[in-house]
Amino acid sequence: MKLLKFAFSRVVIVGLLLIVQVMWFFLFFLELVEYSANITILMNLISLVAVLYIINCPDNPAFKMAWAIAILVFPVHGGLMYLTLGSKRTTKRLRRILEQSGRQLRPLLVQDQEVAEKIKKEDASVAGQMHYIRESAGYPVYEDTTATYFKSGEENFPVLLEELKKARHFIFMEYFIVEEGEMFNAILEVLKEKAAEGVDVRFIYDDFGSVTVLPYKYYQRMESYGIKCEAFNKFIPIFSLVMNHRDHRKITVIDGHTGFTGGINLADEYINRKERFGYWKDTGIMLKGEAVWNLTAMFLTVWNAVRPTDKDFREFMPGRYYETPFPSDGYVQPYGDSPLDNETVGENVYLNMINASQHYIYMFTPYLIIDNEMMTALCLAAKRGVDVRIVTPNVPDKKIVFWMTQSYYPQLLQNGVKIYQFTPGFIHAKCFVCDDKYATVGTINMDYRSLYLHFECGVFLYGSSAVAKVKEDALETMEQSCLVTKKMTQKKLPIRLVQALLRVLAPLF
Repeated sequence: MKLLKFAFSRVVIVGLLLIVQVMWFFLFFLELVEYSANITILMNLISLVAVLYIINCPDNPAFKMAWAIAILVFPVHGGLMYLTLGSKRTTKRLRRILEQSGRQLRPLLVQDQEVAEKIKKEDASVAGQMHYIRESAGYPVYEDTTATYFKSGEENFPVLLEELKKARHFIFMEYFIVEEGEMFNAILEVLKEKAAEGVDVRFIYDDFGSVTVLPYKYYQRMESYGIKCEAFNKFIPIFSLVMNHRDHRKITVIDGHTGFTGGINLADEYINRKERFGYWKDTGIMLKGEAVWNLTAMFLTVWNAVRPTDKDFREFMPGRYYETPFPSDGYVQPYGDSPLDNETVGENVYLNMINASQHYIYMFTPYLIIDNEMMTALCLAAKRGVDVRIVTPNVPDKKIVFWMTQSYYPQLLQNGVKIYQFTPGFIHAKCFVCDDKYATVGTINMDYRSLYLHFECGVFLYGSSAVAKVKEDALETMEQSCLVTKKMTQKKLPIRLVQALLRVLAPLF
């Protein structure tokens, strides 16, 4: 019965349709090539033009090299493959509606210049990082905010549940993966109760992220509960670049003054109620205060793009339903990254931290699939005496991605970077902490999808007590991990060849 149910599931049907389309694509053009020599010449010419365009476009060198190799290996079909799948730009419609929605909120994302000046006097390097985030991503830095760091999904979940129960006016939730189970069912019961009480409950899930775990058109079921719900960039079984851009954010906002983000999706493995790859290590952060407005603005930008609803966004600002002044604990700057522009904010925040580090920088990442700029920054930091440590999984969720991650180990180890594999299982956290001064916690993986194609978010912290908590967690996690040695990276020749190929093609995955 289970096998039959799986055979007719949405993911199997969609997968088969995509395979059929790919096969048809190649067979159709193979027939054309055999039919006429002129067609072959035309296809080769298209491939040549595509390669010249790729080489001259202002793009990541690794991305350009991957496509150039793919086109040279398949000169007849390669150019058309690039025209179909090569662009990293979002569709015109998605870009238009998101930009229009963002323009409405931009005037309300205003930097308090006194705060900016205070940071500049305290630390020019940190001020530069925060200036970059503000000017490039558009999100200000705030005082009057406290941050609570959670070192696991089990720590995060009960607090999230309690805060949701306190909601009196609105709840906004935006997640990549949502799966029915103990975690989501408990949250859903609260959301139903709040919607029945008249609370404005809005929910966004990524349709592709949840394609294997949620029923088709699940948003209709949510609407029947009184919960306003949208599936972001609805997945359709058409082989197209439209499906490249996913909403990878994890955001909860309650009454404008309480917010959650981090790596934790709404599924049971994230709180270890279900075991998939050993112990699932993840992290999250709760904000209370003025900085929550940045998370609210991210949510409202997406919501009003897919379902225009709001006229006056001020009613969702932090002080609207919080009468007393917010306590302050350092500086907090939630930020978003988007494929709408040519600015890789997530990667640049990481690079700025690595380049500014003086004593140490510790990192959690589930995937270590990095470009030359990131590799150079990590190696250079280690060479100048910085204690650079990266924690990756010991039990992978995707074997091929794990092999790609391990392919970067030898060069990093050779240059003094320390790599730890989390022995108990899989680490899904995305955190950086540096020099006891600043940290970032968010959704941004160190791979091409997160850094170039997805909608992401993070929280940059400076002078916050949460920074020490991130460091403490990093050190505890390393004690549970195995330090990778050069001998451990010496793979057999067939595996090394596969890794070499995967590494070259990594930007295309």
